[in-house]
Amino acid sequence: MNALVVGLGNPGEDYAGTRHNIGQMVADELAARGGTSLSVHKKSRTRAATVRIGGEPVVVAVPMTYMNVSGGPVHALANYQSVAARDVIVVHDELDIPFGEVKLKRGGGSAGHNGLKDITKALGGPDYVRVRVGIGRPPGRMDAATYVLKRFSAAERKELDLLVSRAADAVESIVADGLEAAQQVYHAPR
Repeated sequence: MNALVVGLGNPGEDYAGTRHNIGQMVADELAARGGTSLSVHKKSRTRAATVRIGGEPVVVAVPMTYMNVSGGPVHALANYQSVAARDVIVVHDELDIPFGEVKLKRGGGSAGHNGLKDITKALGGPDYVRVRVGIGRPPGRMDAATYVLKRFSAAERKELDLLVSRAADAVESIVADGLEAAQQVYHAPR
């Protein structure tokens, strides 16, 4: 499978470790598993690396732009690597999934996620795979935009490495076994 895995987030130290950047955390984990780290790919405004998953070379990347304008870099790198939109896998935070859960799907709407909206527009449609990493809903009346830019709570940080690892495992399963097989594993009750 000629695949491109994109972990979404915002650039810079101010955003490192926030809920919105969990996609980047997963991309960094995949690179580390491959014995490398992400480096600047100037033609696409991403940080990227090639790793082997299931014996296949896979490009793992994070846009160096802000989340809401991720589409241009994703499209540019997909074109550069000759990866079809349906072979793009986007890892992102998901408010509508409880913290700690990982769900997989192809296509669908953006559920208000501006990064996904921009990628859908840039790729010409929603027919890419999403690894939806649950961050849960904001407490009380907190605005969702404020919530996603906050760092994980102390209780969540205790489980964060496991969540990032589980999401990285899900990406590897999609690449090695296909989306439907991966869904059987990651959507099963735990």
